[in-house]
Amino acid sequence: MEDVIEGKDYSFPGEEEKILALWDKLDAFKEQLRRSDGKPEYIFYDGPPFATGLPHYGHLLAGTLKDIVTRYTCATGHHVTRRFGWDCHGLPVEYEIDKKLDIKTRDDVLAMGIDKYNEECRSIVMRYSKEWEVTVKRLGRWIDFDNDYKTLDPEYMESVWWVFKQLFERGLVYRGFKVMPFSTACSTSLSNFEAGLNYKDVDDPAIMVSFPIVDASASAAGSALDGSHLVAWTTTPWTLPSNLALCVHPELTYVQVRDPAKAKVYIVADARLPALPGAVPKQKKGGKAADKNSRGKKGAAAVAADDPAPAANGPATADNTAAGGFEVLAKFQGAQLVGARYTPLFPYFASHPNAFRVVSDTYVTDDSGTGVVHQAPAFGEDDYRVGLGAGVISKGEGLPCPVDLNGRFTQEVTDFAGRYVKDADRDIIAAIKAADRLVDHASLNHSYPFCWRSDTPLIYRAVPSWFVKVEAIKERLLANNELTYWVPTYVKEKRFHNWLEGAHDWAISRSRFWGTPIPIWVSDDAEEVHVIGSIDELEQVAGRKINDLHRHFIDDITIPSNQGKGVLRRVDDVFDCWFESGSMPYGQLHYPFENKALFEANFPADFVAEGLDQTRGWFYTLMVLSSALFDKPAFKNLVCNGLVLAADGKKMSKRLKNYPVGY
Repeated sequence: MEDVIEGKDYSFPGEEEKILALWDKLDAFKEQLRRSDGKPEYIFYDGPPFATGLPHYGHLLAGTLKDIVTRYTCATGHHVTRRFGWDCHGLPVEYEIDKKLDIKTRDDVLAMGIDKYNEECRSIVMRYSKEWEVTVKRLGRWIDFDNDYKTLDPEYMESVWWVFKQLFERGLVYRGFKVMPFSTACSTSLSNFEAGLNYKDVDDPAIMVSFPIVDASASAAGSALDGSHLVAWTTTPWTLPSNLALCVHPELTYVQVRDPAKAKVYIVADARLPALPGAVPKQKKGGKAADKNSRGKKGAAAVAADDPAPAANGPATADNTAAGGFEVLAKFQGAQLVGARYTPLFPYFASHPNAFRVVSDTYVTDDSGTGVVHQAPAFGEDDYRVGLGAGVISKGEGLPCPVDLNGRFTQEVTDFAGRYVKDADRDIIAAIKAADRLVDHASLNHSYPFCWRSDTPLIYRAVPSWFVKVEAIKERLLANNELTYWVPTYVKEKRFHNWLEGAHDWAISRSRFWGTPIPIWVSDDAEEVHVIGSIDELEQVAGRKINDLHRHFIDDITIPSNQGKGVLRRVDDVFDCWFESGSMPYGQLHYPFENKALFEANFPADFVAEGLDQTRGWFYTLMVLSSALFDKPAFKNLVCNGLVLAADGKKMSKRLKNYPVGY
């Protein structure tokens, strides 16, 4: 009875600490593992967090779920190895060092030296590891911190190399020049799923710009287009200095109208005529035209969807013209406009061959804008694709891309050289207005992607990158997903299935420094390619012992050409850190160099668990790599918890530091 404590004196934290002390005295976790040794294995994969920040409630929630399942399974007759893991590479680490050392550009790193920069990164990767261990143990979770795995260990990195070489030898890797989400703060491209991690509602300029037709002889409409101005709408004015074409939908109807006030003739999609300021006056109740200023910040294009389309099928009546409406002159199918040439908006690329003409593609819609899309092939995925197809640009060199890796205009754009692109929007708009090419200037509130690490706006930019052919194995991804069991099931059947169904090829290279180097050595003309898949292979070509695979230890190694092309040098890129974490099933065991029988007898894993955000992160990369390597899912069962939000309503984040520490 002495142990009975009155409710008012009972302390839950105190009792928990007594239990923890007892477990320490008994060495209970290791004793459980010892007693269950030899029983059937139950394989659990623990996703690796970064140790550059302290754990938050989201980590504690997921950790509790993991502990419940693995404890239960061990108690019901299984041996369950539970190893903690650490994500040690990539942007989260580099970003912390950039802030510490006030590094602003890629050139700053090169001036400092990759060796010094990488060692600075190494020095902080385990900064909060002890705090993590204390917090996780205080939670009562049983997991092995002594036998942990780290993505910076040479053994882990070697397994990542093996994974990559397997993909390469199966024809699932290629080098492409592709428009990708690009972080100007981190000077690197991001994968499509990374770009989807951090959307925000922002206000951006929304402008309409006129493009006067100067030669319509190559179009089906011919001289009927003479003197007309095509009107395009954009929310990225900074891309206009790189304009090379205008795109219309070949099957949409376009209308040619005259503005009696300005004596100008415009061409827009018929359904978008209400978006053109003054073309179709908005009616107030009682039939009186509304003041155009009633649109406020939304602008004409943003409210046009709410306005009725013009009833006229021919020239407007005198009454309509007097009331401020535009005169309808003619209508054309989009295909009739193709081939017409127009005056460049800026002179920077005026000599570019086969440019400044109308092309067509069915991606153009008439539910927003003007139905005419300005094309800057270096800064839009569709722009690039359409430009290639229409012969406006060609693969390889020569693509106008006047924005550097820090998001600043290059010297080619003389009027705005050195300016950060989004900061230049206002002056670009002013220049367009001064040239009498600005038709409308408004503001649009919309959802826009931000860099998940630096929290700065992303741009889309053409970059050379190494890709995994995810689209080529999409059907296998979907089939392997069906072999898994998820709680809750709708996350598997809806969110994850839909993500797999729409998956694109995965850009796995990053133009950065602190990460697992991509083990590709190429000739100067990039025609001869040699892929290394192990430390032993590298030592053989290097003629020396290799103890560390980071860039500053191996970038100097060259390989003699087999084709008389001198020497092969390693490409500069490192792996996307998501490729490394997706390689965790192999890297943690140093497979296939060690533990081959253990791995092959127990793959896929029985259980994984993480938060909902990992449907586009770790769960996805696990599935892609396991399907490509073994045509299997990486796991059989998955528990997906919801996200714990901070007081500000946002997801808790080590980057944002929007959660309490110390609990």
